[in-house]
Amino acid sequence: MRTFYPSESCKESQLNSLNPQSWLQVERGKLSSSASSSAPLCRESFIKVPEPQILPHYKPLDYVEVLAQIHEELETCPLQERSTLYLLQYQVFKGLGETKLRRRSLQSAWQEATTVHEKVVFGSWLRYEKQGEEVIADLLSSCGKYPQKFVPLDIASCFPLMPASSPEAASVKVKRCISKHVVFRIGEERIACDRKKIASLSAPFHAMLYGNFTESLLDEIDMSENHVSSLAMSVVRDFSVAGVLTGVSKNLLLEVLVFANKFCCERLKDACDRELASLISSMECAVELMDFALEESSPILAASCLQVFLYEMPDSLTDERVVEVLTRVNRSQVSTMAGKASFSLYSCLSEVSMRIDPRSDRTLGFLEKTVDFAENDRQRVLGFHRLGCMRLLRKEYREAEEAFETAFNLGHVYSATGLARIGYIQGHRLWAYEKLSSVISSVSPPLGWMYQERSLYCEGDKKMEDLGKATELDPTLTYPYMYRAVTLMSKQNAEAALEEINRILGFKLALECLEIRFCLYLGMDDYEAALRDIQAALTLCPDYRMFDGKVAARQLRTLVYEHVENWTTADCWMQLYEKWSNVDDIGSLSVIYQMLEADAFKGVLYFRQSLLLLRLNCPEAAMRSLQLAREHASSDHERLVYEGWILYDTGHCEEGLQKAKESIRIKRSFEAYFLQAYALAESSLDPSSSSTVVSLLEDALKCPSDRLRKGQALNNLGSVYVDCEKLDLAADCYINALKVRHTRAHQGLARVHFLRNDKAAAYEEMTRLIEKAQNNASAYEKRSEYCDRELAKSDLEMVTRLDPLRVYPYRYRAAVLMDSRKEKEAISELSRAIAFKADLHLLHLRAAFHEHIGDVGSALRDCRAALSVDPNHQEMLELHSRVNSHEP
Repeated sequence: MRTFYPSESCKESQLNSLNPQSWLQVERGKLSSSASSSAPLCRESFIKVPEPQILPHYKPLDYVEVLAQIHEELETCPLQERSTLYLLQYQVFKGLGETKLRRRSLQSAWQEATTVHEKVVFGSWLRYEKQGEEVIADLLSSCGKYPQKFVPLDIASCFPLMPASSPEAASVKVKRCISKHVVFRIGEERIACDRKKIASLSAPFHAMLYGNFTESLLDEIDMSENHVSSLAMSVVRDFSVAGVLTGVSKNLLLEVLVFANKFCCERLKDACDRELASLISSMECAVELMDFALEESSPILAASCLQVFLYEMPDSLTDERVVEVLTRVNRSQVSTMAGKASFSLYSCLSEVSMRIDPRSDRTLGFLEKTVDFAENDRQRVLGFHRLGCMRLLRKEYREAEEAFETAFNLGHVYSATGLARIGYIQGHRLWAYEKLSSVISSVSPPLGWMYQERSLYCEGDKKMEDLGKATELDPTLTYPYMYRAVTLMSKQNAEAALEEINRILGFKLALECLEIRFCLYLGMDDYEAALRDIQAALTLCPDYRMFDGKVAARQLRTLVYEHVENWTTADCWMQLYEKWSNVDDIGSLSVIYQMLEADAFKGVLYFRQSLLLLRLNCPEAAMRSLQLAREHASSDHERLVYEGWILYDTGHCEEGLQKAKESIRIKRSFEAYFLQAYALAESSLDPSSSSTVVSLLEDALKCPSDRLRKGQALNNLGSVYVDCEKLDLAADCYINALKVRHTRAHQGLARVHFLRNDKAAAYEEMTRLIEKAQNNASAYEKRSEYCDRELAKSDLEMVTRLDPLRVYPYRYRAAVLMDSRKEKEAISELSRAIAFKADLHLLHLRAAFHEHIGDVGSALRDCRAALSVDPNHQEMLELHSRVNSHEP
């Protein structure tokens, strides 16, 4: 963490920055006048901006090129290589921050697995990634649907059985007279065996009993020095006759396995291996048997123990015995345990371990194994870069530098950030600056992270220039906004500081940005706004800690809350209504958080919270809220509605509809009808379903509800009427929605005006929405459809400033440039967005542009990358087929 106010006057306040009560008491007159007079400066002193993290991800210079290469290799590679290619695709999507896409790649790796070890590793990894989704599986089961999921495999059944007998031992030809039986003496015990049956167990036994050895002439052989008990030898004898092991205890099986290994009895070893694997019933048992499995090279037992370890992640990785086994194994033992999935195994283990504690010795051990088992440069790049990140966290600078250097030399340019950071730490600031300058000059086009990193090693105008360039190239990077905001605040320009941090919070609800804005508001004595932001942060992450993890946000919330006016329940509902109407989603989140502290109807509030989080593009937090709504439902029919939304939001529309119908059978309610109507409208391709949707929404509006939800229902009903070309009815719905201050209804009413050929009225309607809505990027985008090209261009430029992640403006501008025969500029417009957003539509359009100008290679690259994003997109498949046919 770097502080940007290191003045001498604030050193003491920085030492006390973990006790925010001191500055919170100022306004209430609890501090002395001298303390009060210095409070504003001291408050600013704890506003810190953390250095941008060096992400332990695979971040190629051109992810499109890499995705295209992977797609091409998947089309032609042998089946056994597909899983590792999907693992690489997973790592690319992880570096891009695409959660759904990386999870789909992991699912593909599991489905394409050709070995038992790959199935175990990828299945367990998927299970870990999907933690918390058990409720979805349970809900599907209650609907009679059983989703495909990872369950422990019967490992033994996945390994081929050993041949029934040894060909060499079966063809015994003996000229001299040898007894058909042989007795093995162990101490005072004698075990009589069929000589031929024992000889058939292995080549060593065959040589002993029929070869040119003294034993072949003996009827009794002393085995006392071979460390085998008479009980174990009896098991060996019985197996030589029957070919199976029945009712043998675990300890005796272990002894027989050692014996089988010593005398190369492969069938006997295989049988012991299988029997022992079948006895694993717990983590304790797996820990106990894994050492033995590795020592005796027993692949079935080892894989079975490994499956238990992986199935119990992350808890198993907090067991020192498990970690010791997995980190001290040599190459041969890893091969026994994981076969050809060794790299995949340690990639999984290191990923889970980094989430538990990235600095731990456990994580170090797993990352070193990842490097050891990398099979190609792309795998080595990932292994060394991650190892460098972890060493840097541990302040092991020499080792970190070596790892980053190796990854960089293998072509992973992003690892230059690690080298520069280490150089700076060691006092070589100019070298770090020049290192990044060299990277920038050698890459075309450069990427946003390059300028962001270089900005750390300069000051003043140069720093601001680099941060500006970083935002231009990648507006999703949070550090530049935070630094600029804090710098502006230090210059007493609070309004500009808030405007700067609001730029990114307008399209990316990042916790670290909420924290900075919280601090800015405190510096301005605006406790209500500060409370709003900290409550929004706690909604996203209930355990969030501020100031570099030193203070629980919940504690700070308690302190700030003392400085704001207490709201009654009625006040809270009025505030929620006001903020919801103004499309102030963060403000609405904060009010709901406050209401949840006291309100008895938590199910309804958690449900509202989930709707807001979906709007704010926080799907994981939204699902958590939906599940809490289900847990706090006040009745069965309410619970069924929330279960329906959970199913709908996870892609199980039919099951969601089923839950809505079950709820209605118990009690007619607004939310049940609304869910049924919404799901049917979104999922049905049958035009005749519109009348059913209308009927359901009308039924919903007849049921008790508040104006917030009724406004939404009226808005949806208006949309259905528009689709049915019933414009008068649609207009009535939108007007009624506006009467209850459902502000988004302006957009629907504008569409009605447009369909009535009144573009001017449509434009004015959208202008009203822009004036009312706090989050209005989508409103500008929609208004651009109702005006001439120049005004549309202006509106879309505003959209990109407000929310650079919205792709339509880039596509529109590119299409206009293409119409003007400015092909190079059109492609450049799409490329600037593709650089920070892996979007199917952007890639599709750029591929079409490349095809149009005859650049078949680039078109094919974009097609393949797009199909990595969505393998089943029909238009993309058709374009890919057409372009592929033109390739020489």
